[in-house]
Amino acid sequence: MYPRLFQFGPFTVYSYGLMLGLGFIVASIVLTKELRRKHIDPNLGSTITLLAVIFGVSGSKILYLLENWSDFIRTPSMAFSPGGLTWYGGFFLATAAIMIYARKKKIPFLKICDASAPAIMLAYGVARIGCHLSGDGDYGMPTSLPWGMVYSAGTYPPSIAFRDFPDVVAKYGVNGVVPDTIPVHPTPLYEFLAGVILFLVLWKLKDRPAPDGNIFMMYLILSGIARFAVEFLRLNPRLLFGLSEAQLLSIVMIGLGVVGIQYFNRKQESHTTP
Repeated sequence: MYPRLFQFGPFTVYSYGLMLGLGFIVASIVLTKELRRKHIDPNLGSTITLLAVIFGVSGSKILYLLENWSDFIRTPSMAFSPGGLTWYGGFFLATAAIMIYARKKKIPFLKICDASAPAIMLAYGVARIGCHLSGDGDYGMPTSLPWGMVYSAGTYPPSIAFRDFPDVVAKYGVNGVVPDTIPVHPTPLYEFLAGVILFLVLWKLKDRPAPDGNIFMMYLILSGIARFAVEFLRLNPRLLFGLSEAQLLSIVMIGLGVVGIQYFNRKQESHTTP
């Protein structure tokens, strides 16, 4: 793992930060292309991306601190650490900020959502490479599969990541500690592959005639399914019915996507019915 890529004097370039930034750049390029295709001012792409960066990172950090409130109270400096981001918090806050901006500029919000959907999917996949390189604990459970990877040099090695999982410690631990050298599922790479594949799916769907908002709803469904599935391999705590927080939020996203597609389709049918 390579949490720190290189250093320029007092400045350190972190792998996660670099890939996160690259993800936003890629998203901006894809979004600008889509805005132009939809006959919307392509210059808005950079502003929307900037809003996504500011509110996406802020929302991710806020949700992470709420999830780890007791640790935050003991160590307030967590608020300024480069790690510790929960994606769903950033997604919801950034979406709200862009909606407010679109209404203020009188831009059709649903068209913005549809244009953003492929970009978000691809950016998410790119950012997950940063999680893999930094070894920040987004990896999965121990595995004997040939592509299992070791995150001993990561910022959150297995000896720390698994300490709150007694079943894993009992099965794989040595003297009560899971070795840092244990191979685990490289779930960030799984999510990177899912992000690329689903980006291609959305990129193909965008050319088909559909009501405004449908592509974004498909993004919610596909993204929710992918995250729900990969969570079974990750080491996040289970909150309800054996499901993690991310899986519960994924169910919400899938539900919103299904209801949204039905709503937009019926709305279009009612407008076309004589």
